[in-house]
Amino acid sequence: MPNTGVATRQAPIHSGFGPTTTARQVLKGVDLTGKVAMVTGGYAGIGLETTRALAEAGAAVIVPAHSPDKARQALSNVSPVELGKLDLLDPTSIDAFASAFLASGRPLHILINNAGFLVSGIAEEIPVELGRQQFETNFWGTIKVTNAVLPYFRKQKFGKIITVGSIVGLVSFPNAAYYAASKHALEGYFKSLRYELNEFNISVAMIEPSAFKTSILDNSSSPLTKIEDYNTLRGKIEKFTNDLVEQAEDPAIVAGKVLKVIETDRPKFRNIVGKGTSVLINLQHFAYGILEKNVLKQLNKS
Repeated sequence: MPNTGVATRQAPIHSGFGPTTTARQVLKGVDLTGKVAMVTGGYAGIGLETTRALAEAGAAVIVPAHSPDKARQALSNVSPVELGKLDLLDPTSIDAFASAFLASGRPLHILINNAGFLVSGIAEEIPVELGRQQFETNFWGTIKVTNAVLPYFRKQKFGKIITVGSIVGLVSFPNAAYYAASKHALEGYFKSLRYELNEFNISVAMIEPSAFKTSILDNSSSPLTKIEDYNTLRGKIEKFTNDLVEQAEDPAIVAGKVLKVIETDRPKFRNIVGKGTSVLINLQHFAYGILEKNVLKQLNKS
């Protein structure tokens, strides 16, 4: 049985991009020559398209990776990119990577926190240990990397910290409880950090994408033990998720949003991107009952 997540069906927005969008199309004359950017998870999905867009815009891109050989293969047609070894679950690895970079004496203009994975499944079925692993990677790993570069950002008195969250960090859906919780946690943490870094000329922003064509579902983790009572719901979720994947947009659109944030002197904190996201947020804040009924209605259609 394939691993699945879930989101709501979404109405199209006029983004100007589509399934065949390329990194070059999202550049729109952006020139990042002389800028140094670090992208965690920058060799797959949204991270790969972000790395590609940054490199084509002229930035020097550093991609720390748990598996540098795998990253090198994925980035074989992207240049110039510098690879390094970094394990989000190993503080020693994070400190070593940061220390090596800081010792190089180069400036760092942009940190893009993109690394993470999905734990999918019914909340009651997911072992707490698997849920804890979700937080160790998505939340604590991201925080540890950010903390490792913050002293350098404060010293140079500039920088941008851009974290790729998710629409489920704002609006939760079934079958992704721990993933949604980890993304909600990132939203809260970086909202506070934005205030604290303001005096150092360090911008903090979140990118909140909806459904895009990436390998996140294929690479997700899910519980082995299933509770029979949830079988009907599980079938609806799988059908709905398959439909959602078919409608998903190209991740280059998210890369375009990242570039827009980089080019903005004082970017707003929350930057949503994807089909129907504005409607979801409005319903979440002003008509939650309608949102809840709509989610259930869409599931029951599946």
